[in-house]
Amino acid sequence: MNAPAGIYIHVPFCAQKCPYCDFYSGRYSKDGAERYTAAVIRNIAALPEHLAADSVYFGGGTPSLLPESMLADMLNAVHKRCQLAEHAEITLEVNPLTATAEKLRAWRRIGINRLSMGIQSFQPDVLRILGRRHTPEQGTDAVMRAYAAGFRNISIDLMLGLAQQSEAAWQADLDAACALPVTHISAYLLKIEPRTPFGIHPLALLDDDTSADRWMQMHSVLTEHGFRHYEISNFAKTGFESRHNCKYWALIPYYGIGPAAHSCHDGKRFAVPRDLDAFCTSEHQPYEITEPHAESDTERIMLGLRLADGILLDDLPDSRVQLMKNAAPFIPKLLSSDGLRLSMTPEGWLVSNSLLVRLLSGL
Repeated sequence: MNAPAGIYIHVPFCAQKCPYCDFYSGRYSKDGAERYTAAVIRNIAALPEHLAADSVYFGGGTPSLLPESMLADMLNAVHKRCQLAEHAEITLEVNPLTATAEKLRAWRRIGINRLSMGIQSFQPDVLRILGRRHTPEQGTDAVMRAYAAGFRNISIDLMLGLAQQSEAAWQADLDAACALPVTHISAYLLKIEPRTPFGIHPLALLDDDTSADRWMQMHSVLTEHGFRHYEISNFAKTGFESRHNCKYWALIPYYGIGPAAHSCHDGKRFAVPRDLDAFCTSEHQPYEITEPHAESDTERIMLGLRLADGILLDDLPDSRVQLMKNAAPFIPKLLSSDGLRLSMTPEGWLVSNSLLVRLLSGL
């Protein structure tokens, strides 16, 4: 039986662009949001009829800027077109400043049951450098309001890599995160993208060795507090892994709607152009095939090894022998295998790019 698909809806609006962000978004306007919502509903209606799905993810951008009525209209369109599981995971990415008590109640009422909050840090100087408009207290308050409103599946984002993040400061961030009623933490090393303000005017970052030390510090602290390090950048309490994001790494089909949205189904990857006007004026969103062989052994290995559970060797009959030959020198320090699965250790994740080059040699 095929696994239920995921539906990703990219909301391309922000109140203000963060200097590190390369995701597609522009300034919010009521008229633009109305045109966008109508286009999303048209494209939902064009999904395969009776598509079985168990996750919907509103990403961005800042989806929490949209009026609740627009989010509700898009969700209603999903319910009409798809066979959405009774206990589907429905995620909304949230800027802490938008998480008012009124909005939180409305999100719950329309069926959103998981929040992903862009906290990034609990240090004022780090938030300032990252261009975030909320204070540490406002970030904490937003999470607590969400919990008070009845949300029990709350994820927060943390960012690591700035030179200002000393061992003590990073420890304080981790302690603050663990003190909150959150079930999931996504922690990312700051990557400088060339088209962003940080790409044009670089800032001081931690060196590679120090970043690795901070990353292992995070692994140790969060696992000690009951979070399972289930993917390179993600930690979750038991049962609260991101159902939607796991589809990306397990090559389970997902359908992306909106400018800059990506999809993976029918053995291929697709991308919608980063063009809001083209998306809104087309009957059906334009797209291009970015990877015609999305289910190749190479793809399975590269994506599957991002997960703590790794890859099932029986799924790679043509590549298994060479893969394990390549892996042998790195077991058990960087790789782990019980004969049935192959996975990266936390130390392996730290050098995953170079390790993958070695593993894929000759495949």
